[in-house]
Amino acid sequence: MSHDHHNHSHSHHDHHHHGDVKNIQTAFFLNLFFTLVEIAGGFFTNSVAIISDAIHDLGDCLSLGLAWYFQKVAKRGSDTSYSYGYKRFSLLGAVVNSIVLVTGSILILTVAIPRIIHPQAANTEGMFLLAIVGVLVNGAAVFRLKKGNSINERVVSLHLLEDVLGWLAILIGSVVMHFWNVPVLDPIMSVGIACFVLFNVYKNIRQSLRIILQGIPAEVDITDIAKHLQEFEGVENVHDLHVWSVDGTYNVLTVHVVLNNSLEMEKLAELKIAIRESLKGKGIEHATIEFETSNEGCCMEKCC
Repeated sequence: MSHDHHNHSHSHHDHHHHGDVKNIQTAFFLNLFFTLVEIAGGFFTNSVAIISDAIHDLGDCLSLGLAWYFQKVAKRGSDTSYSYGYKRFSLLGAVVNSIVLVTGSILILTVAIPRIIHPQAANTEGMFLLAIVGVLVNGAAVFRLKKGNSINERVVSLHLLEDVLGWLAILIGSVVMHFWNVPVLDPIMSVGIACFVLFNVYKNIRQSLRIILQGIPAEVDITDIAKHLQEFEGVENVHDLHVWSVDGTYNVLTVHVVLNNSLEMEKLAELKIAIRESLKGKGIEHATIEFETSNEGCCMEKCC
C-alpha cells in the first residue's frame, strides 16, 4: 500500500515540472538571435557597454542551452546508473554557465578599464535603438520564465531580468551621452554590468554547491522535523535524521524512528503513511523511515 502512495507522489512531481523545458527553449532562441544582433550592434556603435552586455547575453544563451538540455535530461526517471534519476543534472548546467560568465566578465573588464582612461565616442542613437529592442526582447523572455519554479528556471529568469536592467541602464546612458559629452559613461556602465554579473554568479554557485555538498535545504528546519516526529503516538525518539535536496526543489529525508513498543506490520504501515503525509507539508518529497524499538540498540547510534 505504501508503495502505491509513493508512486503517486512521483507522478505528481513530474507533472508539476512539465512546462519548464518549453519555457527555457523559447527563451533560448529569443536570446540567441538577439545576442548576434547585439554583437554586431556593439561594434557598429563602438559601445563597450553593449559589447559587455553581449558577452553577458552570450553567457545567458549558453546557460539557456545547457539548462534546456539538462532540464530535458533531468526528466529521465531513475535507472541502474542514477537511482535518484537525473534531477541533479540541472545543477550541472548552472555550474558550467557560471564558469562561462566569470570568464566573459573578466574579458570585458580588460577591455572596459583601459577605456575609462581613454574614452571613445559611441554612436548614441544606435545605442538607444538597440536598448529599446533589448528591453522588449528580454522582457518577453522573463515573462515566459517567471512562471517556472525549478532552480534552473530561476537562475535563467534572473539572468534575463538582469539583461532588462542592463538595457535600461544603456538606454539612460545613451540619452545622457547624446546630450552631454561624457563618453566615459559607456565603459563605466560596462564595468558595472560585469561586476553585477560576477556578484550573481557568486550567489548562484553558493546555492548550487550547497545542494551538491548535500547541505540541509534552506527552507527545511531539521530541529522542527525531529520535534514533529516525536509528537506521533508511540514514538520514543528519533535519530540518524538526514535531509538533503536532489535539485533544489526535490527534498529527501532518511530517519530512524524509535518506538516505545513493537507494533504489528499493519500498524507500522499506517504510522509510516501518516509520517510521510505530514512531512509533505514540511517540504519533504521522499522519506525513508526505519523503525526500531528502544531495546534494539541501533548500531548506527555510535556513528551519529
